[in-house]
Amino acid sequence: MTRRRVVLLLPGQGAQRAGMAAGLYGVQPEFTRWMDEMFAALGADGDELRELWLSPATAGAVDEAVVAQPLLFAVGHALGRAVRSAAQEPDVLLGHSVGELVAACLAGVFTPAELATAVAGHVRRLDDTGRGGMLAVAATTEELSAQLRAGAVVAAENGPRQTVLAGSDSVLAAVRGQLERRNITLRTLGSGHAFHSPVMVPAARRFGQDLGRLGPRPPRVTIMSTRTARPVSAGQAVDPAFWADQMWLPVRYWPALRSLLDSEGHDPGLVLLDASADRSLAVAARGHRAVLRGPSSVHPLLARSDRAGTVADAEAFAAAVAALRSGV
Repeated sequence: MTRRRVVLLLPGQGAQRAGMAAGLYGVQPEFTRWMDEMFAALGADGDELRELWLSPATAGAVDEAVVAQPLLFAVGHALGRAVRSAAQEPDVLLGHSVGELVAACLAGVFTPAELATAVAGHVRRLDDTGRGGMLAVAATTEELSAQLRAGAVVAAENGPRQTVLAGSDSVLAAVRGQLERRNITLRTLGSGHAFHSPVMVPAARRFGQDLGRLGPRPPRVTIMSTRTARPVSAGQAVDPAFWADQMWLPVRYWPALRSLLDSEGHDPGLVLLDASADRSLAVAARGHRAVLRGPSSVHPLLARSDRAGTVADAEAFAAAVAALRSGV
């Protein structure tokens, strides 16, 4: 009987939460080790990042890119290492936005400390580049044609009816008013920048130069790209621009995940590990027939958002590991 492949889903900006995964810190050895290594690699900035992460009084600070992106990178990478140590190495890595860089790191394309430093340095240099916001909308891209004509752009496809728009604050304010009048459900994401839109091209070019100095290598495990919705090839992996340009290109998360579920979700099935603190990465998968009726399954690695940073993180991680070990 063919073994079900394990897919690790890694979050990007918008899924960050205060204290995310902090309930594993000091409890899960491998997670703790790699968080400490990431903080050490960032020097004094790492010390400040650790303090912000562990302090519930600074919840709003985690939405700023200079905090959110290095922290999402560190937590995602440490979770991947912890899963590998406690159960097995995931067969497929699928990352959303900065989560794709985490996937590249876990697959051996980049060295962890070097990439963490590059990510932190990159977001520090953003300043006013690409200032704006992001809006999660319960609608298809076709239903949002009027908003796209008004200047908003599709930043991400997260599900069948889960679209993220990006744009300037003024554009998104107008878009919000239009959508609210149509009674369409929406939510402002925690971001001060219009990521995955053309205004980020200059920043992406600078970041590509940084990544080129790190000497990217071919991946040793499969990375399902949210840029192409296909596995990353060896040629793509060693091209710094392939990773940097995802900053301004739309995130095709749902097409990538749907492709995996369509091709492998039924026979033999997939085990999906959701590493997001808000458990958002598996929402669309739960509605796919491979999970609803087939052998594929979803397992959150972290606690619900309202219990982030508590013992519930360790309980959720232990349950996911137990499922992997038992062959669920």
